[in-house]
Amino acid sequence: MIYEAEVLPGLKPFAISELRGRFRQSIDLFPDENPDRLPFQFDGPVADLLELRTVVSIYTVLAFDIPRPKALLGHQHFTRLIKRIDRLIESFPAGTFRTFRISAAGKESSVFSRLIDELQRSTRLTHSPDDADLFMRVRPAAIHRQGWEVLIRLSPRPLATRQWRVCDLPGALNATIAAAMIDLTHPQNGDRFLNLMCGSGTLLIERLLRCPAAVVTGCDIDHDVLACAAENIARSGLVDLITTSRMDAACPGFPGGYFDVICADLPWGVLVGSHQSNADLYPAVLEEAARIAAPQARMVIITQEIRLFEDVIERYTKLWKLEQVVRVFQGGLHPCIYSFERQSRPPA
Repeated sequence: MIYEAEVLPGLKPFAISELRGRFRQSIDLFPDENPDRLPFQFDGPVADLLELRTVVSIYTVLAFDIPRPKALLGHQHFTRLIKRIDRLIESFPAGTFRTFRISAAGKESSVFSRLIDELQRSTRLTHSPDDADLFMRVRPAAIHRQGWEVLIRLSPRPLATRQWRVCDLPGALNATIAAAMIDLTHPQNGDRFLNLMCGSGTLLIERLLRCPAAVVTGCDIDHDVLACAAENIARSGLVDLITTSRMDAACPGFPGGYFDVICADLPWGVLVGSHQSNADLYPAVLEEAARIAAPQARMVIITQEIRLFEDVIERYTKLWKLEQVVRVFQGGLHPCIYSFERQSRPPA
């Protein structure tokens, strides 16, 4: 079976690492220079693919040796397509799939209108062009040498849309990005993990879904934000393993040298915060994080205020050693993820 993972540009190395780490000999990755897709062959259960955390979506890929999409309406090809759709629908509880949509160049043409009509008749799903449970893409062959490919998403919603997210906030961190940030912390079972400005709880939840930890706690200064995080944590089933507190990230009041891992989604000055307030906040957070970090602690931070943040970290090289920078492209924004290690002594 051939599949394709949709990934956020910048996070492809994380998706490759996760696929290889999870499936080892069961997976064969195909070379592809496109930064937002990762094709592969997989011999294991499809359900295992739905557990991936660093990809946006997973598609099954059907190859058709045809000159143009019109041939999909032919009996042989259409029957094959319907069988694959039926197999997907039957693998979920009844009623999971009620609508479908197609993404393709020329999707407004008469050929695709006929294809949509036939799909409605055969699947009894309703066509919904803007948002749908069953999502398909039709494109010229990209994995195979010739013909056309139909990609069918293996889940009713993108994997990045976590089931535990029952409360959302403006500017909430994308869960796929959060999973990559957790990978950068090199998580260990004994970690004492702190999420400054925890927002809706994304990093807290993703940390424990990665592996156990000794302590997982978050803080935020906003009562309403903490209430939102509490809803998501409860839905995740991790309420007994995560604590949250109302604290200012610039002076959270934790004991010195306590945390092995610190993560933060700093205000980007777009939907949350402002450039002026960030100019004061960023250095205060870096300095306080250094106080409460254990020797060789890991810190991972994401922000869109790249110029400001990089100016600030130049002042703190004696406290934090910059290990890695990852640029991500998502929703028209290009934030950077920064990975640090706490310096135990000033660099020579």
